Amino acid sequence: MARRKVFYIPGFDPIHPRRYRELFRKEAAAQAAISGYEVTLAGKPAAKGQDDPYGWRLTGRMEGAEVAADVSVLVWTDIVRDSMGSSIAATYLALCRTAWVYIASGALFRLMRLRKGPVIAALYPVGFLLGQLALALGLGWAAGAGAAAVIGWPGWLAALAVIPAVLTWFRKRDNRWFAYYLMHDYSFSAQARGGNPPALEQRMTEFRALIAEALTQDWDEVLVVGHSSGAHLAISVLSDLLRADQLPETGPELSFLSLGQVVPMVSFLPKAGRLRADLAYLSAQRRIFWLDVSAPGDGCAFALCDPAGVSGVATEGQCAPLILSAAFTQTLSPERWKALRWRFFRLHFQYLCAFDRPGAYDYFRVTAGPQSLRARFAGLAPSKSRITRPVNRHTSVRP
Repeated sequence: MARRKVFYIPGFDPIHPRRYRELFRKEAAAQAAISGYEVTLAGKPAAKGQDDPYGWRLTGRMEGAEVAADVSVLVWTDIVRDSMGSSIAATYLALCRTAWVYIASGALFRLMRLRKGPVIAALYPVGFLLGQLALALGLGWAAGAGAAAVIGWPGWLAALAVIPAVLTWFRKRDNRWFAYYLMHDYSFSAQARGGNPPALEQRMTEFRALIAEALTQDWDEVLVVGHSSGAHLAISVLSDLLRADQLPETGPELSFLSLGQVVPMVSFLPKAGRLRADLAYLSAQRRIFWLDVSAPGDGCAFALCDPAGVSGVATEGQCAPLILSAAFTQTLSPERWKALRWRFFRLHFQYLCAFDRPGAYDYFRVTAGPQSLRARFAGLAPSKSRITRPVNRHTSVRP
């Protein structure tokens, strides 16, 4: 029986990691019914005496083989939550700071040359939050003016009650609009102009230790999956691991799968030298197989953009990543595509979900199938629509 260790690094997400287990359970069952194989999940008790990440175990029966896999979610939810301002005023302050960083550095205008979708997604919370503020001010002025007409100037105090009430009403319902969430997401990268805060660097060091330990164990493959913002965390973690010579010559095969990556949102910032150096390094490594999957239909990702190439740090020795399209318009039925087309956040997670018409990429074959990532994809040609031209203005690789 083949054995695989999977490390999943989520994006900027304040939700408990059990969400990913339940998503996997639901979507694996749906894909198994479509594709005619079997994937079963079981809980994973925490190991005694060590820090064991949240996760689950799974068994895959497909392609004439049985595979056992152990999945661990590398959690940084607490860091995400701590970075999200506790007040409405803090969010508007973050809005001003983030807009200034992306505009003054020129990053925003360079990003627009790649894909308009993720740039629109970045501008959306700015516009929506400013719209909320304008509405609150307008209603406050109307309430104050009406009250002042009756009781005189003290009536303007009504505005002081109406404005925060309107803003609070919107914030309590942000699970419908995600404006506050997205604003804090982009603010997290902008706060250090592309650098990593100390707490995140420490957590990434812990991630590296867990992966390095797995590479000394009896697995056939150690697979690291980075989704959305988790992709650029994985790039740095794996680069550090390889530089430290923590990949044994004899041992499990090390693989990296990046999904719906948003690397340019960080690598285009002035102080992202650490990430750019890691991109240049990892994209030239043959010791690890790196597959990057995205889709033009995902408006939240820099679809089919070579992260090293567009960041301006690709070297002559570049051999990775292999860039493939999930091609939502082909791998989803017309009915499903119609239903999901404008559900941008749901589409951003489609890489982790079932496809009606699966192509070469199938998340459940990758995680629970008998072939390693390299064996499954190495012979495929990269997407013809990939973007490799350097666009970034900031190309320094000094941390």
